[in-house]
Amino acid sequence: MNKNGNVFLKAFSYGIITCLFAGGFSLVGYLAAMVVGGEEAPKICIWIFKTYLPWVIRITSIFTGIGLLGMYLDKQKALTISPDHK
Repeated sequence: MNKNGNVFLKAFSYGIITCLFAGGFSLVGYLAAMVVGGEEAPKICIWIFKTYLPWVIRITSIFTGIGLLGMYLDKQKALTISPDHK
């Protein structure tokens, strides 16, 4: 394994796990809005939808690019069908 590719793949794995938890945290925000109710609930939901989630999506896209770069540097062909399996 290429050392540079390994660093990128580790960054990818930690970043994607963090983004998964951040996405789950949005569920906690929506549940909190349901509990709070009243006039504050729509404000919480709008903030999550318009401010928080776009940043989570952007960061996830960045880490996906890092993962693809790591796969390229390691010369992995995970998305191809070939009779040769390593």
